[in-house]
Parts: sequence; C-alpha cells; structure tokens
Amino acid sequence: MSSEKGKNEKASPYPLAARGAKEDTKVAARGAVFGAERLAIIAGPCAVETEEQVLTVAGRVQAAGATALRGGAYKPRSSPYSFQGLEEKGLEILARVREKTGLPIVTEIMDARAIPHFLKHDIDVLQVGARNMQNFTLLKELGALRKPVLLKRGMGSSVTELLQAAEYVLHGGNEDVILCERGISTFEKSTRATLDISAIPVLKKETHLPIIVDPSHAAGRPDIIPALARAAVAAGADGLIVEVHHDPSHALCDGAQALLPDAFAAMMDDVRRVAAAVGREA
Repeated sequence: MSSEKGKNEKASPYPLAARGAKEDTKVAARGAVFGAERLAIIAGPCAVETEEQVLTVAGRVQAAGATALRGGAYKPRSSPYSFQGLEEKGLEILARVREKTGLPIVTEIMDARAIPHFLKHDIDVLQVGARNMQNFTLLKELGALRKPVLLKRGMGSSVTELLQAAEYVLHGGNEDVILCERGISTFEKSTRATLDISAIPVLKKETHLPIIVDPSHAAGRPDIIPALARAAVAAGADGLIVEVHHDPSHALCDGAQALLPDAFAAMMDDVRRVAAAVGREA
C-alpha cells in the first residue's frame, strides 16, 4: 500500500503534457510551424481596426520575417467602456488579409459561444488570453476542436497551473497546443508585467509542447521589447508574439506598447543573430 501511495505521489498532474508523454510536439498552422528549428514569429496589431490598417501592418511584418499575423477581433478589456473589438467583422477582415498575404491568423477567443464564428472564417490559431487561462469550460470546448490553440500563462499563475490548463485541451483530444509566457504580476512597476525568463527552460524540461514568448505584454513599453525578445530566444523559446502598429499614437488598443514596423524589422535582425548563436533560425 505504501508503494502504491508513492507511485501516486510521483504521478504527473499533467500526464499528457509531460515531457515523457511523447516526442517534442510541432504545431503547424498553414505555413507557420511552432516547435521547429525555425522560430515562429507572430506579429501584428493588438486590435483589428480597419482592413487597411491590418493589411498595412501585415505587409510590413511579413517583409521583416513574421510567419503569422496577430490581431484581436474580440478584446477582453479591464473597462467596459474601452474598445471591445469588431468581433465577427474583425474575423472577416483577418480572413481577407490572409487571402492577400498568405499569413496564417492568430486571434483571441474569449467565449465558447463564439467558436462557430472562428470556424466559419477558418481561423488558424485560436488564442486563449491570460485572463481565460483557467476558463475550463472554454478549454474543454477547444479540446474538442482540431485547431491549434495558443494558451497564454495567467498573470498570477504558476508553470504547473499553465500545464494543467493545457492538459484540459489535450485531454479533449486536441494535441496542437502552444504555450505562451507573457509576463506575471510581481511587485515591480517599471514594466507592465515581469517576464519570467526562467519559465522557458523550466517548461522545456517539463513538457513536449512548444513555448513562445510575448515581450510586448511583459514590457508594456516599446523601448525594451527587443531586449526581452533577444533574451527569450537565447533562453530557448520557440517563437515570439509581438505587437506592431504603423500608427501607435492612434491605436484603439495598447498603442503604448506597440513597435513601429521599422523597429520590428530592426528587432528581427537582432533576433536572427541570437537565434543563430543558439542553433536556431528566424
């Protein structure tokens, strides 16, 4: 009985996500692959505002090396009076921009009731934001899909809790899960959040799932985003998700943390040098 107790104590709380469950997972979304030798770089505006805006940014980030386009159609905002997103109209815009550029789309889903809209427009990667990391009803519904899910770490969540959230999706049969470190809440106020660089090598030891990093939300300011991006790649991240806007002073959401396209291109040059030093490509 004591041996059985010891066996149970050693059982992983996330057996499907655990490192020994399978070989390293590679998640494909059209032309982008997460977990491959080449880094997956997602870039674009925080929110979809107009088709012209998204197309302009998409062209610039694609030219600089982005492999997927981000843009929020449904926006979880702290205030009900803030811009909430264009919702399905935003998905329509993203789908049209994908037709013109070929870039796969990454966009956030907040509610399981919106799943039909995401399927209608064939969204490539469904992002679960930090605020919904433990929305277990949503995670179960996404587990029933056969669409890649990008799961962001909650602002006050541990690495174990992130992996247990991923387990909900995996348990439903959806094996295409991408993890994202986006900064956690600490006492430090000089940045929007504290990027937990140590989470990257920890996750690499704990799970076979790919891990990307969001330096934009961690920094909350554009001047240090490139440094955080370089650090993430050096620590072993499989990719980045970065906010870019061609006119951030007039952005409807999070303009203060968006990189200008030229700054993103310069960042990508630096990222390529770091990637080459650690045996990766970008």
